[in-house]
Amino acid sequence: MNFGDWCEIAAEIANGHDLNVLSSQDSKVGQACERIAAALPGHYALPARIAAILDKFSKDQAAAYVREKLPKSKQIRSGDLGEILATQYIDERTGYNAPIKRLRWKDHREMSMRGDDVIGIAPTQGNPPISFLKSEVKSRATLSPGVVEEARLALNGNSGLPSPHALAFVSDRLHGAGQDELADLIIAAQLQDGISQAHVQHLLFTFSGNAPNDYLKADLENYDGPIHQNAVGLYVNKHQEFVAAVYETVEAGDES
Repeated sequence: MNFGDWCEIAAEIANGHDLNVLSSQDSKVGQACERIAAALPGHYALPARIAAILDKFSKDQAAAYVREKLPKSKQIRSGDLGEILATQYIDERTGYNAPIKRLRWKDHREMSMRGDDVIGIAPTQGNPPISFLKSEVKSRATLSPGVVEEARLALNGNSGLPSPHALAFVSDRLHGAGQDELADLIIAAQLQDGISQAHVQHLLFTFSGNAPNDYLKADLENYDGPIHQNAVGLYVNKHQEFVAAVYETVEAGDES
């Protein structure tokens, strides 16, 4: 997604934690929309599955398959896109990898998924041999302190650790994809080695139409726990129009 190509990135340290604010450049928003739209179907459906339908049926039917997975609600689209952007950010700009695109397993396209928004994983030299990034994502046309407080409560839940359900979900999906080694490492960390706060970092990711700087900085300055914090605010002017444009670009591509 190359955030650095279409955003100005300001990084600072607040209370010993990392704060990054990404402000979109108006002249490059169209370019960003195209890039995000190109990546978006893969977050809702396995690319190999789309390719198989395309091979066995037709382009129109493959497009319909993807289109039926896309939400129509403005609110759900906003939340889903925030999670997609956070997942892409983790893979692109952190030392963690988000191995599961969990929107592929939504119960219904007009429903939000519950639990930890995104789990990132990174190798370590210690025991357990992996560490975790517990992420909470908020997407709002207008970000407010109350929304950031909601995210903080979620991150602090379960003593700041990823929930057992979220870890089991990731492990099960990896096992189903044939990534048994990583799936087993997650289960071993959870049930055998034990996960401590030293094995975890947090990511609070916001996607908004107003500047998030003050709210995220205040949250970091007020945090007094032992877990390292990463706050990332993606600021896109005309947030709601941007969300709509991304999904409309996907749908227009399906119909071409």
